[in-house]
Amino acid sequence: MKIMDCDYLVLGSGIAGLMSALHLSRHGRVLVVTKKGRAESNTNYAQGGIACVMDSDDSFAQHVADTLDAGAGLCHEDVVRAIVSNGPARIVELERFGLKFAEQEGKAGRAYDLGREGGHSQRRVLHAGDITGQAVEKTLLGQAQTNPNISILDHCMVIDLITTGWLAARPGDSALPSDDNRCVGVYALDENTSEIFAIRAPATILATGGGGKVYLYTSNPDIATGDGVAMAWRAGLPIMNMEFIQFHPTILYHPKAKSFLISEAVRGEGAVLVNGEGQPFMNQYDPRHSLAPRDIVARAIDREMKLSGAPCVFLDIRHHPVDFLINRFPNIYARCLSLGIDMAKDLIPVVPAAHYFCGGVAATVDGRTEMPGLYACGEVACTGLHGANRLASNSLLEALVCSAQMADHLGETPLREVRSVPIPEWEYGAAVPSDESIVLEHNWNEVRTCMWDYVGIVRSDKRLERAARRIRNLRQEIRQYYLDYLVTPDILELRNIADVGELIIRSAQLRKESRGLHYTLDYPNHTPEPGTSDTVIQDLPGGRIG
Repeated sequence: MKIMDCDYLVLGSGIAGLMSALHLSRHGRVLVVTKKGRAESNTNYAQGGIACVMDSDDSFAQHVADTLDAGAGLCHEDVVRAIVSNGPARIVELERFGLKFAEQEGKAGRAYDLGREGGHSQRRVLHAGDITGQAVEKTLLGQAQTNPNISILDHCMVIDLITTGWLAARPGDSALPSDDNRCVGVYALDENTSEIFAIRAPATILATGGGGKVYLYTSNPDIATGDGVAMAWRAGLPIMNMEFIQFHPTILYHPKAKSFLISEAVRGEGAVLVNGEGQPFMNQYDPRHSLAPRDIVARAIDREMKLSGAPCVFLDIRHHPVDFLINRFPNIYARCLSLGIDMAKDLIPVVPAAHYFCGGVAATVDGRTEMPGLYACGEVACTGLHGANRLASNSLLEALVCSAQMADHLGETPLREVRSVPIPEWEYGAAVPSDESIVLEHNWNEVRTCMWDYVGIVRSDKRLERAARRIRNLRQEIRQYYLDYLVTPDILELRNIADVGELIIRSAQLRKESRGLHYTLDYPNHTPEPGTSDTVIQDLPGGRIG
C-alpha cells in the first residue's frame, strides 16, 4: 500500500482549506486533498459576500451585536469579538492576493460597494457582484497552484482518520501507547484508480465544509456530504450544536433549476417577500420584515406555504430598473432570465432549503480540536461564532480569520515526528465488488427524505423519534453494505450522510426548547438565558476503518 508523507495535510479546497494551505506553506510542505475537482466547493457557490467592518459608519461593536442577536443567546462572545476584530486584516490579505471587491462609482477616493443582508444593522458585506465565492475560489486556487510548497491531490476521497489510539487497539500493534491518542493521517480512496492508500502527517486539517446533502432539498453542491464531521465523530471527537441547520429562505423554485440560490443580498437591495396574491407577509412575523435573520424568514415562509397550500412564495424586486439588476446581480439575473423569469418584470418563486451547518467539530478560533494533531476550520468546525443561527456572510469571514490564526499557532508548534508510526495495510477482508448499486440509491434517497420530512424547519418529539428509528436502521444496513463490498465514493458518502443525520437527530432531541434554527412544536419557547448551553455529543471511537 502506498503511503504519502507531508508536514500539513489539508482536507478540502474551499476558502478554509486553501487559506489554511497558503498560510501553512510558510512553515512546511502542504498537501491539499479534495474529493472532486479542486475548484468544487461550497465556497465556489457562495453568492453574497464577506461580512466585515470596512466603513466609518460601522463598528466592531455593531457587528458583534448583530452576530450575538442572530445567534439567539448561544454565541461565544469572546469568539465573536476575536473573529470580527480580525476581519479587516484578512480582507487586505485577500486583496493582496488579487481579489477585487466591488466599489462605488463616482466616489472621491476608494469606497467599497457594501451590501446589506438579513440581521445586519449596517451595510458591511463586501462582494464581487453575486459571484463572490467563485471570485474568492479562483483567486486562492491561483495562488495555491503556483506555490512550490503546496501540492493538490484531486479526486481522492478520505475514508477515515488514522489515530494512534486506533492503531494501539489493533491486535499485534500494542507497541504504541494507547493513552497517546493523536491523529497521524488518513486512509484515502483514489477515485480514478480505486486504489486505497494512506497519507501520514503531523497535522491534519479538516476543511471539508458542510453537509447540506443530508437533506432532500439544499443549496449545497453534491460534494457537501458532511464527511469531516462524520470522520471526526467516528474517531471519538466531540461534535457540537448539530441541531442548528440553517435553511436558506430563498432557493429558486423551478423544475430546471437545481439548488440555485437567490442571494440574501437581493433582499438587502429591497426585494420583498410576497405570497401568491402579491401581498407582503413578513410584517406579520418580524419588525425587520424581509430583512429578518434567516431562521425567522425560513419559518415564516414555511408557515405561509402550509397555510395556503402553495408550493412556494415570491420575491418582488421589480421596483429596481433592469440596468441596476444586471449590474448588481449579473449571475442571478442571467440564470433567472434563462428560465423565463425577468427580475425587472416578474416575481421570483422561492422556497427554503438546507444551506449551512452552524454546528460541527468542536474547535477553537485557532483550529485546535480535542485530539492532538487534528485541526478543524470553516463550516466543518463549531467555534461558537454562529450560536443558534449564523448571521449572513459571517461564514467566509470565519474561514479567513480562523485559517490564519490556526497557521500562526501551528507555526509556533514544533511538528511531531510521525514518519516512524507504522500504518497498516488496508484490510479488504472478504469484500467483493458491489452488484447492488440500486440499494445505495434507495438508502441515499431514504436518508435524505427522512431528514427533510422529520428533522426540517419545524420539528416535534414525535417526528424526531420517528426519524431516529429510521436512521438507526438505515445506518445498520449501510454499515453491513460497507463491510461486504469494496469501498467506493458512493458508499463512503452514504455512510457519512447517515452518520451526520444521526448526529442532527440526537442533538435536536437533547434541546428541550426552541432557539434560533431549532424550532420544535413541543417546546416553542426559549429556556431562561442562564440555562442555555451548547449541545455536545461525544461517543467512543467506533466503526471499522480498514
